[in-house]
Amino acid sequence: MNSFDLLIRHGDIVTPAGVVRADIGVADGKITALETGLSGGAREVFDADGLHVFPGVIDSHVHFNEPGRADWEGIKTGSAAVAAGGGTMYFDMPLNAHPPTLDAASFRLKQTAAAARSCVDFAFWGGLTPGNLDKLSELAGCGVIGFKAFMCPSGIDDFVHADERTLREGMKRAAALRRIVAVHAESESRIVRPGGSGIRDYLRSRPIEAELEAIRLALELAGETGCALHVVHVSSAAGARLVAEAGARGVDATCETCPHYLVLSDEDVERLGAVAKCAPPLRSRAESENLWRALLAGEIASIGSDHSPAPPEMKLAADFFQVWGGISGAQHLLALMITRGMEPAALARGVAGNVAKRFGLPECKGRIAVGSDADLAIIDLHGEFTVKRESLLYRHRQSPYIGRRLRGATRRTLVRGRTVFHDGRIIGGPNGCLIRPALS
Repeated sequence: MNSFDLLIRHGDIVTPAGVVRADIGVADGKITALETGLSGGAREVFDADGLHVFPGVIDSHVHFNEPGRADWEGIKTGSAAVAAGGGTMYFDMPLNAHPPTLDAASFRLKQTAAAARSCVDFAFWGGLTPGNLDKLSELAGCGVIGFKAFMCPSGIDDFVHADERTLREGMKRAAALRRIVAVHAESESRIVRPGGSGIRDYLRSRPIEAELEAIRLALELAGETGCALHVVHVSSAAGARLVAEAGARGVDATCETCPHYLVLSDEDVERLGAVAKCAPPLRSRAESENLWRALLAGEIASIGSDHSPAPPEMKLAADFFQVWGGISGAQHLLALMITRGMEPAALARGVAGNVAKRFGLPECKGRIAVGSDADLAIIDLHGEFTVKRESLLYRHRQSPYIGRRLRGATRRTLVRGRTVFHDGRIIGGPNGCLIRPALS
């Protein structure tokens, strides 16, 4: 007879091949059985009849700003928001922490903070800047998921953007270290302030061509150096197509997009203001539809939230160029994509399976299978809810989605078999572990 810590019965299990009705047995944090009509005893039985069981979301792109700027978000609140949205792991970006994650010492500061406060598992991006090329090796030794570079000014004084020479050399070193390089792809030369200070002036200042020019250069350098490249927050179908075409030519390149580029548009920036400002900026409704088609066509590997919060006072300025850009969205990544109409198996690949594979996570992450970690999101696909300010778990309760009706309510989130979120509230204290790429 089987003996489980948890037995999840009658769930619709979301696998890469599709959705199957089965039971899941969990013991010692692992999935130990996956079949219909499981027999045996369990400490707890959860009836998931009518619910879908997804692999936990792996949000590969968040800014939790700790250490040093926890007043912007912080790991405790940020990880809670991830869990509330069915997330079981996140990759924290290097630039908004102070100090930024540019060497082993700054990595250890961030690891200490996350171990003390994160309720879900975590990984860290290291930075790639003109001043830290000699530190990439020690960052790889610490277990960074990869290296993040900006191809235009980042907005953070101590995280300097990488010029072509720096990016080329950084990619060479990353390739030798077997680490991926992620780029914020906007060409500085194409970002031009048109003269005004309003919302439309800002949107015009960062055209799609700025993204395309930077993507072309990054792909050229990736092909030249043999470096694995990941283009973050692609905002245009043309950008996604450039990456897909390069991949077909043999360049090791992928890209991600974000829910806000698929759900919101430039009209929403005009309507909502600062909470909908980001870079690259939101595009037209027609471009959003084009990007959606590119996602469904398989030209985009994954979906990350690019959760990038800031205190409310940084969102206030008469000059829209001076407003801090960044959209808070980690809590609703999965629900936004469910509401947008993404089919469950494709969605599971985009927020879990493809992420784990692309970034070299251990095989126990990103999928529902015997032997995998029991990282699970139990979702009511038909459960509707309205995003309310008081339901946000962010440090600062601001979001462009407040008032929006969504489908895909999270009933329960489990990290390595332990429930961290259940019907509206965080359960227990810190539970997260640092996850290194399997090659480190």
